[in-house]
Amino acid sequence: MNFDRELDVKGLNCPLPILRTKKALSEMSSGQILRVVATDPNAVKDFRAFAKQTGNELLSDADSDGTFEFFFKRK
Repeated sequence: MNFDRELDVKGLNCPLPILRTKKALSEMSSGQILRVVATDPNAVKDFRAFAKQTGNELLSDADSDGTFEFFFKRK
């Protein structure tokens, strides 16, 4: 998937991945895509809840051997 910005939050635990994602999205224009890479095992649940709360669309999430990849579309 094409994306406009990438955020690496590997090694960080909640709430830091969410806070950094929120900040990155706030600096982006509506419709732009943010790719987030994380290792926190709670990230899937946390980012799904974050998307519902903020209105930023979670386009996809994937797990590859403990590394999680998320694509958000800025509202």
